[in-house]
Amino acid sequence: MRTSPVCRLAASLWLLFPLTLWGQSLPSIETFTQHMQAEPGFFPCYWDEENGQMYLEVIRYETEFLYVNSLSAGVGSNDLGLDRGQLGQSRIVKFIRQGRKVLLLQPNYDYRATTDNLYERAAVAEAFAQSVLAGFEAKAVSGGRVLIDFTPFLLRDAHDLGGRLQRSAQGSYQLDPSRSMVWRPRTRNFPLNSEFEALLTFSGRPEGWEIRSVTPSPEAVTVRQHHSFVQLPGPGYEPRPFDPRSGYMSISYQDYATGIDEPLIRRFIRRHRLEKQNPGAALSPAKEPIVYYLDPGTPEPIRSALLEGAAWWNEAFEAAGFRDAFRVEMLPVDADPLDVRYNVIQWVHRSTRGWSYGASVVDPRTGEIIKGHVSLGSLRVRQDFRIAQG
Repeated sequence: MRTSPVCRLAASLWLLFPLTLWGQSLPSIETFTQHMQAEPGFFPCYWDEENGQMYLEVIRYETEFLYVNSLSAGVGSNDLGLDRGQLGQSRIVKFIRQGRKVLLLQPNYDYRATTDNLYERAAVAEAFAQSVLAGFEAKAVSGGRVLIDFTPFLLRDAHDLGGRLQRSAQGSYQLDPSRSMVWRPRTRNFPLNSEFEALLTFSGRPEGWEIRSVTPSPEAVTVRQHHSFVQLPGPGYEPRPFDPRSGYMSISYQDYATGIDEPLIRRFIRRHRLEKQNPGAALSPAKEPIVYYLDPGTPEPIRSALLEGAAWWNEAFEAAGFRDAFRVEMLPVDADPLDVRYNVIQWVHRSTRGWSYGASVVDPRTGEIIKGHVSLGSLRVRQDFRIAQG
């Protein structure tokens, strides 16, 4: 069948049309975001109110920072273990870019070579897998800065809530994008950390009693998940080797630069950075005291008891040579409990009694605690009170 020259020309133009679009230059960030709300900070971001989208400006590449996910509004069942304020994973990540493609890459810090020899370090880095956590397409470019649509990254199940419900025999739940959105009240930007939050709804068929007991309509489980991008701590922290006889938690990694007669696995304790103002003094004030902030949702008289009782820790710090090194204060009214700048004691309600426990955001390189987070179960306090009454 013969085709006319006009048809052949039309077909050629149709094939070229997508290539022409692809070859078009991207708009500048200033032009693309001119009607959006700009929020400067660690990673500048822009809020598109009309479309409910969050855009992130990537201003640094190959520069490592900390990414932490957490659960800000939980499920409420002790047996399911999805508590309000529950911390997730802490990962060192970095952005890398090629053309319009931007990737969020997690290097593998479980295997290292702590040496100045670049070839030894490269040999280890290339021997073990890394993880690309997310991929983005540039929406706008200004110089070396790239703007990406950050909304899909936020509207995902970073805390694996769906998987945990399934493994605990509560049913099969899937994230429903039509009932999820960026949660603006808890999305904030600061010079050293960027905080994002999303309201997420999981739809499914409930099978377990636990999820039915704590959800008003158990076919739709709605929670909030939090994401933090945090600048890594600066130099000056001295990692302390872990001793199994101590009560500390630890980090560990395999170090291929250790001597042949030394253990391959290295372990260091998790601890706060605490330094004396006067290192030569037997008793000295701390350069920066460790401050924990109490959840304002904690009722009286428990609130006053916690503030008073926590102050007793200063006796232990004084025995170690530090004066006024530890204190507990009320969390500021406008502060977010999951903001990594605050060590927090959070008051957590559950439908049944559960444990109180401590967690922390830790620098995976050294074991330094960046944020301590204590979850204090309200029903356990009630039971302890009744036991004390006899």
